[in-house]
Amino acid sequence: MADGRPGTVPGVPRVVIASRIYAPEPAAAAYRLGALGRALARRGARVDVLTSRAPQPGPDDAGVRVRRWPVLRDASGAVRGYLPYASYDLPLLLRLALAPRPDVVVVEPPPTTGAVAAAVCALRRVPFVYYAADLLSVAAAGSGVSPAVVRVLRAVEGAVLRRAARVLTVSDPVADVVRTFGVRDERLEVVGSGVDVDAFASEPAAPEQEELLVYAGTMSEVHGAGLFVEAFARVAAAHPRARLVMFGGGVDREAMRARAEALVPGRVTFPGPVPAAEVAAAFRRARAGLASLRPGGGYEFAIVTKVFAATACGAPVVYAGPGPCAGLVRRHELGWAVDFTPEAVAGAMDAALAAAPGPEQRRRLAAWTRAEASLTGVADRAAAAVLGVAGRRGA
Repeated sequence: MADGRPGTVPGVPRVVIASRIYAPEPAAAAYRLGALGRALARRGARVDVLTSRAPQPGPDDAGVRVRRWPVLRDASGAVRGYLPYASYDLPLLLRLALAPRPDVVVVEPPPTTGAVAAAVCALRRVPFVYYAADLLSVAAAGSGVSPAVVRVLRAVEGAVLRRAARVLTVSDPVADVVRTFGVRDERLEVVGSGVDVDAFASEPAAPEQEELLVYAGTMSEVHGAGLFVEAFARVAAAHPRARLVMFGGGVDREAMRARAEALVPGRVTFPGPVPAAEVAAAFRRARAGLASLRPGGGYEFAIVTKVFAATACGAPVVYAGPGPCAGLVRRHELGWAVDFTPEAVAGAMDAALAAAPGPEQRRRLAAWTRAEASLTGVADRAAAAVLGVAGRRGA
């Protein structure tokens, strides 16, 4: 039935997505939720997004209404840390409470945002879906955060997960961790992980291929991306025309920039967060993309989507670290999967810089990514799960 509010259409599910970042912001979560918003709109849902004001505004997708709010950002430009989270979460209380009543709310980490959504949804008797692409308490436990803070985070995260009508996860290993919080299998949905293969276009390689290595994404303690600066310094002399480009931001970025200037001045650049099209153009010129996951950080279960961003553009990838991505790279011959050491990464970089990937290899990598790691397929599975929850409410 219609609820009498302007714009409400009988029989059309209304979905609210609550996330501190959203497309076109260049971040994995933003790409993932942007794809979900489009998938929901394609299925006929009315989609409202409550998010933050993006540093680089862009057009919104048809059928998706995006409402932005100014928030605090850290020095790297990310909405990350206690105060930036609070600057989004506190206004979200009112934004969610005053929004036209939805059939379902989709909420993204951090768990503080999940707690706000859970509280408002309980008061309004609206179900919510938690998109558990990240488990912040697990990451905190592996990054030296005090045990007291980790206990609080785990308690909040566990409460949100258990109260969610549905929990979406990006892989079976993540689902295994979610189960340790007491979430039952019937409320878990593994939707997978991927990249927007249209944004990271699988066009032919640029004719002016360069001795270029490209990293694109967050530079934080979880990833340990400073390893690539150390490794590049070991091969730079042997490849005097080679360059390393580090797109994105993160808490480690400035320290990495200083280290690069000390080791290989002028050879490593840090353009910051840029549109996906610019990253894709660099990947198409590059000898390899770079991705990493620091061992021992408690995040060994994670899928690192940086792998797929490179291969979607036909670039092989140098992957350093543990986790399921190492097996993917080896099993499907996506590049080099090596130990998380400067020596091992330098060896892979040397091999990548020695010979440009041929057209056939680039086409194979792009085709594999489109078939196996397309964010469109991931978003379709997630949208079906979200609308299933909305349908139960309306039944």
